[in-house]
Amino acid sequence: MTQRVDLATVMDRLAIDEVVSGYAVAVDDGDWEGYRALFAPAGRADYSSAGGMEGPAGEVADWLAETMKLFPVRQHLIVNRLIRLEDAGGSPGDSAEVRADFLNPMRLAGQDDAGTAATVTTPNFVAAGRYTFVLARTRDGWRLTRVTVHEKWRHISA
Repeated sequence: MTQRVDLATVMDRLAIDEVVSGYAVAVDDGDWEGYRALFAPAGRADYSSAGGMEGPAGEVADWLAETMKLFPVRQHLIVNRLIRLEDAGGSPGDSAEVRADFLNPMRLAGQDDAGTAATVTTPNFVAAGRYTFVLARTRDGWRLTRVTVHEKWRHISA
């Protein structure tokens, strides 16, 4: 590999990592337009392992916007990112897959959430598992073509 190819690979990895981080921030902040912008036009998301829906990213964003109202406080921690770039004959290709573990603590909405801090009686909800992100290089940069949630466990505490 030449230094130029190595630099291109590093730049691709950084750009892909930014998309994955952008995904977590968009979901946590409820930025559904930002969520949609991370996907290629035919991009899809699959939350079925967590009891959710699978479908086009725009429809999933609408579903998430409603579902996440149950969790006014949420934080995705996406770690152990394993990025696999397509190898196009020794050069970086135009597709990639990222497998990454997640821990997602959230606070369920309580009766006192109308502008006040949640009480200790409001239950906490934690989900964890692994994401598979499939990306493609587009004219607008790296975009998600598929996101699949593989939920491994969840815990609700009162």
